[in-house]
Amino acid sequence: MIQVKENNTVKVHYVGKLSDGQVFDTSEGKEPLEFTLGQGKLIAGFEKGLIDMKLNEKKTITISKEEAYGESREDLIQEVDKSQLPEDITPEVGMGLVSKSADGNEMNLLIVEVKESTIVIDGNHPLAGKELTFDLEVVDIQS
Repeated sequence: MIQVKENNTVKVHYVGKLSDGQVFDTSEGKEPLEFTLGQGKLIAGFEKGLIDMKLNEKKTITISKEEAYGESREDLIQEVDKSQLPEDITPEVGMGLVSKSADGNEMNLLIVEVKESTIVIDGNHPLAGKELTFDLEVVDIQS
């Protein structure tokens, strides 16, 4: 029987959960996720968990934070002056912002604290520092 190998293109249904059982992402009710292993488009632990799975096989994997989005980095949390925000924005905790660097790269930021004249922003991925669990089902394998 065919098994998932490196460089295969696969279609996978998944449910991603945090350690407390909270679902953070799912393909339920949508098309399965399609990608080619080995291209680095998904977190390493997700791809590793699929290796050797068979067509229509279901399995649950747990991915360490190191093989997911890594540790939360303190250097990506900064306090900035509110004057750096566009005038039409009223900052609130939980609000997302996008910062563009001089070279055109975009970084998603989250406002984690609002002070009188400054805000504290976090540039970490929202799942950084977290262990992730995925329920997987392989629905197609192409070599």
